Amino acid sequence: MKKLLVTGSSGLIGSEVCTYFAENGWMVYGIDSNQRAVFFGPQGDTRWNQKRLSEKLGNNFQHVELDIRDRTGIIDFVKETAPDAIVHTAAQPSHDRAAAIPFDDFDTNAVGTINLLEAARRACPESPFVHMSTNKVYGDKPNSIALVELPTRWDYADPLYSNGIAEDFSIDQSKHSLFGASKVAADIMVQEYGRYFGMPTCCLRGGCLTGPNHAGVELHGFLNYLVKCNLEEKEYKVFGYKGKQVRDNIHSYDVARFIHAFINSPRKAEVYNIGGGRNNSCSIWEAFSITETFSGKAMMYNYIEENRIGDHICYISNLNKMKTHYPEWDISISLEETIWQIVTAQTKKSNQSIYNNPEYISQ
Repeated sequence: MKKLLVTGSSGLIGSEVCTYFAENGWMVYGIDSNQRAVFFGPQGDTRWNQKRLSEKLGNNFQHVELDIRDRTGIIDFVKETAPDAIVHTAAQPSHDRAAAIPFDDFDTNAVGTINLLEAARRACPESPFVHMSTNKVYGDKPNSIALVELPTRWDYADPLYSNGIAEDFSIDQSKHSLFGASKVAADIMVQEYGRYFGMPTCCLRGGCLTGPNHAGVELHGFLNYLVKCNLEEKEYKVFGYKGKQVRDNIHSYDVARFIHAFINSPRKAEVYNIGGGRNNSCSIWEAFSITETFSGKAMMYNYIEENRIGDHICYISNLNKMKTHYPEWDISISLEETIWQIVTAQTKKSNQSIYNNPEYISQ
């Protein structure tokens, strides 16, 4: 039985990866210390997801209570397990929170990543290492692209970006937020271990990663938090840009599918912009409209003129490189289906897993 080590295993992407690989016959070791509850309070707690994984996956999953900042603990555990692949999803994920906890942010995102990389280099350098990076490594540089204002969204005026932002876009000389900067450090280090030591590594620069198992909060988790506000009839704060700021959204299941493709055919020091692409993009107003259609409730919101620091006006991931390197992979879950799943999960009308719903499984 192949062994997979997943950090941040109780989070959105980590739990999806654990489920995907365990159900495909892997033994999965999930490292998680529930730091999301520390960063965001009780609403960020992910123990429920840890319990769900243990019950659902049985003997193919083992929870490991370990903090990635614990260098000795990480090195010892990787040496002990010698995993066939490592998927690193653990992070402090919020722009705004990072400014209040700069040491925790950097120690988690940057130092935690090099702890894992060095542990892998010593124990299993041939094992693929997949790092969940972020599109925030580009800082606010995407805001320098010429835009056109449409009735419900901003869009790119420059045809060069008609398919979105590609991986050669500059990450330099822009405002990132402290979170974005700590993720740049991790991103570059993952690339360097691939180039310098010849390890099979990749950075997945995520757009809006989403799905029904996300513990969305105001500071992180766009669609999940938006749906939560709608269903609970709470005010949603719209920060600047006329509410027309655009995000591309990818279901966590499609992220897990791409990670599987990379592990099956790894490359060295690769970078991919992983998101929903143009077809799965939406503005805040458009997300309101789709959510209202499924919930039957009007969105309550308050518009705040000042935008968040480092926030993107329009960000769409160019998926061409991913599809060229892994032509068997493509987006399989639409934006509308994703939001429907989130609404359904949050209203507890159905606990049906996507894995048991053949209508939405393409492979």
